[in-house]
Amino acid sequence: MTDTLKVTSRHVGELAVIYTEGYINNQGGEEIAKAAYQLIEEGRKKLLLNLEGTKIVNSIGISILIEIIERILEIEGKLGFCRLTPTISKTFHIMGLTQYASIYADEESGIEGLSG
Repeated sequence: MTDTLKVTSRHVGELAVIYTEGYINNQGGEEIAKAAYQLIEEGRKKLLLNLEGTKIVNSIGISILIEIIERILEIEGKLGFCRLTPTISKTFHIMGLTQYASIYADEESGIEGLSG
């Protein structure tokens, strides 16, 4: 398993979609945070993280995702996750991330849910 995480993004109207490919650990989480904070600086208040390319998230990665959620809440924005594995989805529910961020089955429903 490699420690590198590839992060890309695209703009969809007023929101941005962040794509991950790889393991979300401390380094991967930092890459996501860097991308998210850059998008926030550009004025994006709605972010959708498409985790289709991610099969594992460790506890440090989750803590960094929580920091991103806190930042989104500070600016009164919205954050969503889509295309999660069943294990990651269950973990996010247990860890309480779903209290502050929505989970969507696919990117289309995530874009629709965050845009509304």
